[in-house]
Amino acid sequence: MFRLLPKEEKYFDLFNQMTVNIKECTALLQRLFAEDVSKHSDYANQIKKIEHACDEITHEIVRKLNQTFITPIDREDIHAIASKLDDIVDNVEYTSRRVVLFRVGAPTTDHALRLTSVLIRQSEQLEKAVAALAKNDVKTIQDCIIAIHTLENEGDAIHYQALSQLFAEEKDPINLIKWKEVYETLERSVDKCEDVANIIEAVMLKNA
Repeated sequence: MFRLLPKEEKYFDLFNQMTVNIKECTALLQRLFAEDVSKHSDYANQIKKIEHACDEITHEIVRKLNQTFITPIDREDIHAIASKLDDIVDNVEYTSRRVVLFRVGAPTTDHALRLTSVLIRQSEQLEKAVAALAKNDVKTIQDCIIAIHTLENEGDAIHYQALSQLFAEEKDPINLIKWKEVYETLERSVDKCEDVANIIEAVMLKNA
């Protein structure tokens, strides 16, 4: 019966790999914004490699779901967590490509660096939350979720400030369009981190 109904416990290891990758690519994005335009492509290419690695992890999770009868948490929750984690990397990669495409040069705005700082801190909390989910550590999960929500609010405030300053001070309409797009893609990545936190919270409540 055990062979007929295997229980796969490696999903959490795969989630952890994704959160480590997310933390790495958000740090690379911050370094991209801190560098001159001549180095942007190098960082964008590194982020692209991480994005591809996360795609492979997501595919592996889906394959395991198709092969496993018993899962540690509901199948739809596993798929949702994997998909939403992958969405974060996709948005970060999209942002890096937009910076390269638009040739957004120095000096990079303080708002962009502050938004990437929010992303880095969110990724650190996601890594802790996923590890806690594997251990059913409710207290740690709750603390991480609160921190991620707080950081999302901080990101919203920075995004608002960035757009307010952009429309008040930028006289070049092309630069305005470029930076508006960059800020919005950064803010979407922050929102995607909160999406994962919401799913983890729902899973925690369901399995409490």
